[in-house]
Amino acid sequence: MTKLGILDQSPIKEGSSAAAALHETIALAKACERFGYTRYWVAEHHNTSSFAGSAPEILITRIASETTHIRVGSGGIMLPHYSPLKVAECFQMLATLYPGRIDLGLGRAPGTDPRTSAALQPGPKAYPIDVFPQQIDLLRHFLADDFADDHPYRGIHAMPRSPEHPEMWMLGSSLQGALFAAEFGLPFCHAHFINPGETARVIDLYREKFRPSATLAEPYATLGVAVLAADTDAAAHHIGKSRNLWVTQLLTGNRGRFVSPEAVDDYRFSAQESSIYASVEQRGISGTGETCKIQLGELGQAHGIDEFILLTITYDPADRVRSYELIAQAFDLANPVTQNPPNAKAKADKP
Repeated sequence: MTKLGILDQSPIKEGSSAAAALHETIALAKACERFGYTRYWVAEHHNTSSFAGSAPEILITRIASETTHIRVGSGGIMLPHYSPLKVAECFQMLATLYPGRIDLGLGRAPGTDPRTSAALQPGPKAYPIDVFPQQIDLLRHFLADDFADDHPYRGIHAMPRSPEHPEMWMLGSSLQGALFAAEFGLPFCHAHFINPGETARVIDLYREKFRPSATLAEPYATLGVAVLAADTDAAAHHIGKSRNLWVTQLLTGNRGRFVSPEAVDDYRFSAQESSIYASVEQRGISGTGETCKIQLGELGQAHGIDEFILLTITYDPADRVRSYELIAQAFDLANPVTQNPPNAKAKADKP
């Protein structure tokens, strides 16, 4: 059975607020648990009027407390901003409070502009991007509590010490992200919604270079895909205008909030914007629930995908809920309690 998860960026629509966006995220998570989705990830963005999610570790706590079994996690924590020990302790706390339900998705993109990125770090270039592999390695050892006897951090424990641990994931939109996931034996989610043209190369490289780890015996490849379902293909096309314009404006250097489809109809496009908008429309999957199921199936078969993480942004929150409901119905999603996480096989294979 195809596994489906959610990535929620907590989008802020024109005329609304960050507070409203966060409450919409919580309500959507509860709905998606009812629909049968496997996991629910929340994003990290900073200094933007477009998205409300700046602290995934806090939002995860609220969502996990208002749901019962869906996995909840970060999509993702932008590790270059932070101390690996602090991240380990945040997610050890979450895993202890919500055992068997916490995902720790990691990314290396800043999630913001260079000035804000500098302000997030504890000192000038405290964690430059070239030390990212070392950060991952430290984080893994803090979580496993298994530093070698001669390591300078031996005896430093990520608290609370617990048999429960988050499930680590690597997220990325490039070949480098795939290499990191393969090197450390982590499940990998490729951001198809950002870089669809590289999907084949990225997934193939991940599988080719994958090294089994203590938590994952075989590569586990997922795609983050922009998807929008509605009751008709025409309705999906109309509702999708909000995100399509936002992405178009982002690619031309303008950032703002998500406007209504009707506002998009009245928008005066430049020649450059018209060209970009047409390209953006082709990046995602949209239509009825059945149409989306067929297109996701074709994409999954082409790349041997183990799971999809769906990203849906609409102006009206009700349209977003309906989209996920229609897709869940099309896939006849089972209760996620019965679904095994990607590291289940590795654990089962241990003596």
